[in-house]
Amino acid sequence: MRKKLFIIFQYCLPQHSLSRLVGLLADSERPWLKRQLIALFSRHFDINIAEAMPADYEKYKSFNAFFTRPLKPGARIIDPASNTITSPADGAISEIGYLDSDCLIQAKGQHYSLLALLGGDQELAQPFYNGAFATIYLSPKDYHRVHMPFAGQLEKTCYIPGKLFSVNQVTANHVPGLFSKNERLVCYFSTDHGPMVVILVGAMIVAGIETTWSGQVTPKSKTINSIDIKQNIALFKGQEMGRFKLGSTAIVLLPANKAKWNTSLMNGSAVMMGQTLGEFNS
Repeated sequence: MRKKLFIIFQYCLPQHSLSRLVGLLADSERPWLKRQLIALFSRHFDINIAEAMPADYEKYKSFNAFFTRPLKPGARIIDPASNTITSPADGAISEIGYLDSDCLIQAKGQHYSLLALLGGDQELAQPFYNGAFATIYLSPKDYHRVHMPFAGQLEKTCYIPGKLFSVNQVTANHVPGLFSKNERLVCYFSTDHGPMVVILVGAMIVAGIETTWSGQVTPKSKTINSIDIKQNIALFKGQEMGRFKLGSTAIVLLPANKAKWNTSLMNGSAVMMGQTLGEFNS
């Protein structure tokens, strides 16, 4: 009953207005406010500030600056092998596996459509039918920058407006098509192994999604906004590509018969950015 009430409550909330309000508070540089927010958050989630740069709470000008803190060099080891696929983020595996035609697993008993996830673009979705996917949930305590699973050239981005349900396991289990309902940014890459997609999924009180090439994603209208990338944006394996201002989810999509995941990974497995998720088929 508690879980059902939690879901119903989210349907009733003004999701976008609440997220914008939280974003204003999180961006505030008022010393007393940012200190309070950082102190409360750090105590509640037991943040490992020692691995951050800087490793001093007072050095961050706002809560969002603290929340999207960079790591010290060497804090994460990125598998350098050319045939491996690494985790784009710290977090936990929500689901990992292979599509059944157009169908991805969201949670036990819950599935959703690849075509819906990609905003209805049949041409862009086609290479990923029967492909491989990995969904990684970033909890509030995690490092919140998203990195490349392997090297690629950015070809296109697509902002898809939507809801802002939270993306924890409760909502994954009870909100049908959660990841194809929520606001998200779809990033298409060409790589030496074929096309790849990395999707940054928004969520309740996520104050923003940023990319390293365009900054904060703030479309002027609430319609699907596709951009063909004209400039040369080539990102190497492990390079930062984006970040979440408050927690959410990253999804990696690969074409059919290209990759195999480590069989030790399953729902709930903790992963670190740069950790090997799988490898390409030879």
